[in-house]
Amino acid sequence: MSLIGAPLTRVDGRLKVTGAAKYTAEFQMPRLAYGVVVESTIPSGRVTSIDTEKAEHAPGVISVLTYRNAPKLPGAEIRISLLQNDKVYYNGQAIALVVAETLHQAQHAASLVKAQYLATPAKLDFAAGFPTSHPGSHNGEPGDAGWGDTTAGLAQAEVKVEEVYTTPIQHHNPMEMHATIAEWDGDKLTVHDATQAVTSRQQYLAKMFSIPEENIRVIALYVGGGFGCKGQTWSHVVLAAMAAKQVNRPVKVMMERPQMFGPVGARPGTHQRLSLGATKDGKLTAIRHEVHANTSVIEDYLESSAFATRVMYNCENVATIHRLVPMNLGTPTYMRAPGVATGTYALEVAMDELAYKLKMDPLQLRLVNYTEVDPGTKKPFTEKNLRECYKQASERFGWSKRTPEPRSMRDGSQLIGWGMATETYPARGLPAAARIRFQPNGRVLVECGTQEIGNGVYTIITQVAAETLGVSPEIIDVKIGDTTLPKGPISAGSMTTVSVTPAIQAAATEARENLIKLAIGDNQSPAYGASADQIEIKDGRIASKSSPDKLEPFATLISRHGDQPVEGNASLKPTLDQKQFAAHSFGAVFAEVGVDPQIGVVRVRRIVAVFDVGKIINQRLAQSQFIGGIVWGVSLALFEDTHMDPKLGRFTNANLAEYLVPVNADIPEIDVKALDIPDLKVDPLGCRGIGEIGITGTGAAVANAIYHATGKRVRDLPITPDKLL
Repeated sequence: MSLIGAPLTRVDGRLKVTGAAKYTAEFQMPRLAYGVVVESTIPSGRVTSIDTEKAEHAPGVISVLTYRNAPKLPGAEIRISLLQNDKVYYNGQAIALVVAETLHQAQHAASLVKAQYLATPAKLDFAAGFPTSHPGSHNGEPGDAGWGDTTAGLAQAEVKVEEVYTTPIQHHNPMEMHATIAEWDGDKLTVHDATQAVTSRQQYLAKMFSIPEENIRVIALYVGGGFGCKGQTWSHVVLAAMAAKQVNRPVKVMMERPQMFGPVGARPGTHQRLSLGATKDGKLTAIRHEVHANTSVIEDYLESSAFATRVMYNCENVATIHRLVPMNLGTPTYMRAPGVATGTYALEVAMDELAYKLKMDPLQLRLVNYTEVDPGTKKPFTEKNLRECYKQASERFGWSKRTPEPRSMRDGSQLIGWGMATETYPARGLPAAARIRFQPNGRVLVECGTQEIGNGVYTIITQVAAETLGVSPEIIDVKIGDTTLPKGPISAGSMTTVSVTPAIQAAATEARENLIKLAIGDNQSPAYGASADQIEIKDGRIASKSSPDKLEPFATLISRHGDQPVEGNASLKPTLDQKQFAAHSFGAVFAEVGVDPQIGVVRVRRIVAVFDVGKIINQRLAQSQFIGGIVWGVSLALFEDTHMDPKLGRFTNANLAEYLVPVNADIPEIDVKALDIPDLKVDPLGCRGIGEIGITGTGAAVANAIYHATGKRVRDLPITPDKLL
């Protein structure tokens, strides 16, 4: 059986469940000190004085860093607070770092630091900032784009939907909180960091401290979830390195759960105005999608909610507009399916509203407006099988049995609702490198500077390498998460598999070819003198096809040649031709909810989804990724909401007791399937990323099911019982 695609169990699974997998905060080293960040308590102004005397004299305290004594960093940016000045831009900003012998001593001393401020008026009213908002861009793509004439398209429409949909600020809440350990050896810096990108962390720190990149080593063997918040470099990372240099010993800084709300990013809130126009038979005549989203006063970050609208449906008149509203909050950042999760919620609920106005099946409306090419560029998609997703998902769900009228389906006292939506996410990759060695000890070493963030990359690397080399997965050792290894890209944007596996495959192919060359030239080898195409490696043993019973382990061959590893290297760029093709994954999701009409409590009863995401590398891991995304889509619809004090700009539910996320009892049966059709225009293995597509559309499917159950349309997430009563 082919290893690529097989449901291989996680190779790091046992390490994780037994506690043997070491996460950043678990590393220990001699003379390790502990740092605790002290945060501002106002949203805007400056620190006029900061009293550190009691903290400095507290037991175990080694140093207290503030803007008064912190070293000046020539590469420091305003984006993150590095104690370079007295200015305060948001509540929760780092204004000091206490370093002590133990964590408890550092926490106690941090509580003794007292700051006085000169407060200035803060921008904390999202809606009030709309008139002075400004355009933005996302990863180099403009926030405003469109084609045709939406004014004319709406004017000619026979049926219209014009509504506003809102989503709140949301926080990532990975199981592992941010943590950094920094240690200097002269002018060389080693950093253990909970990061989604060891390479970019190395580059950032080199800039901050004005030292060569090769002087910095960043290590992240396991990351306990990131979901976007561990992609960028935040204050605590640089502060840990600053403190370690100042006290001349290693320093560990780990954020506490309340500190995960504010200084390390969040999904910004959105206000989305959707205008859809259509003929009576459902053909879209215009789409106008205008988004306002908050950013910080120190840096622009765009939640690109209308980007998905540009590729979803066949429409001749489309306008997508984004405006940024600066606020005295920490800079927002990428959160799983950034922009696409919030944008597909608004668009797909608007499409549902249009279907009801047309008295048309919501699935049929989407088929009427189906597009085989990118609507804006007219480029063909590398591969698109969304029709088949609709077909299979609707059949598995039983959509044809739905009665269309709201409040028409019941189960006892429960109102039952069925809803559906389209899912999508861009397909793209980044450059990656890999090195593979047949080792003298009979094992294979695979090296790549990528990261394991819970997505199973140790396992997929093992599978691709094992199949390409012709060896058992059991003899493969994978080393990742270290900047001393061949460079890998950030683990984000559903790009890891697409980026890394081609490099692994190419390095494995070269290593295999080099081993075969060695065997062919060795007169003691059973492959001696044969042509390369007549040699096969099976279960780590070399043989000639003409004499398949004569097998030699590769370790035996290597031992005759000085016990030197046989190596293969690869450094690849993405093969996708973006000038010729548009690359996106698609899916269809159907949801059933039950609503208690007396108290408004919603229970999701089941979800069915079918995805078109290219070749599946590991069936078991793919299913987990899909389910994880769908769970987050349920959370988007029903649970997540960060509350802010409107005067102080402080988040008031900065804990896991009051910031609600689903638990097992909230999640129903989830039936997921992938079509498993390779997309060879994207990469040599034909795969596309799957980590984020599950959240897209799911929030809308749940929201649409709630409307079908209750007849009440809630356009402001999350949909809580009070909004249904």
